[in-house]
Amino acid sequence: MKQTESLKPILTAHLYPKLEDLLITLLRSLSAEEWERQTLAPAWKVKDVAAHLLDTQLRKLSIARDGSAPERPDITSRAGLVAFINRLNREGVAIYRRLSPQVLISLMEVASQESGQYYQSLDPLARALFAVSWAGEVESANWFDTAREFTERWHHQQQIRLAVNKPGIVTREFYYPVLDTFMRALPFHYRAMERSPGAMAQFNVSGASGGSWYLFRDEQRWKLIASPAGERIAETTIPPEIAWRLFTKGIDRESARAQLSFDGDAEIGLHILSMITIIG
Repeated sequence: MKQTESLKPILTAHLYPKLEDLLITLLRSLSAEEWERQTLAPAWKVKDVAAHLLDTQLRKLSIARDGSAPERPDITSRAGLVAFINRLNREGVAIYRRLSPQVLISLMEVASQESGQYYQSLDPLARALFAVSWAGEVESANWFDTAREFTERWHHQQQIRLAVNKPGIVTREFYYPVLDTFMRALPFHYRAMERSPGAMAQFNVSGASGGSWYLFRDEQRWKLIASPAGERIAETTIPPEIAWRLFTKGIDRESARAQLSFDGDAEIGLHILSMITIIG
């Protein structure tokens, strides 16, 4: 049925060069003191976040583009995946934060250019090497894996910008695709919550860069649909300044709850407060 049409793929590969140019310009502007500012990530200062961005970029190119994966752990659970990713992240930050800002930026320029070329070379509908696990997928298309990487690059750059009091990148061009990608986790996040078929929950992010997402319950499961359908049982609205922080562990649940509004089924409307769209 047209009124329960599924959402379309999110295409972000063309946005990588622009986002990375903004990152390089930002890093070049930082003073020595700003490199050591604390970010929203409790264990990471600005330089740690930059080191993480370089590490993950080089790692993805090595594994996905070049087929070089020296470590192939036998992971059988989400907890095992989280532990593995956290270890790799710690090791990467420890290595690359030793570099001078100038060297780190120089390496980032090369990695960013090559990453942009790599993502734009992919068939967006072909199978990705990595599944988007926080959306419950065991197999993902390239467009989703690419969009997931885009949200990583965006939200870590935004963390740096907040820490050094630089203007954010919450424009419609960049922020809406990030939100749209995050919201693809809704069906998986709500999988254990039973409601009558035909029920629909609406989730809004306010502001010019936001939008509305509709979670519809069919006979067997929840799914995201392109336009409202069925009986609206709950509606939740999240301010744009906290939406990305909520999904990336950048704000505690109680603080976020105080800033959003909801109507209808409270269990459904507020369950989004515990949705996480990062690994680790």
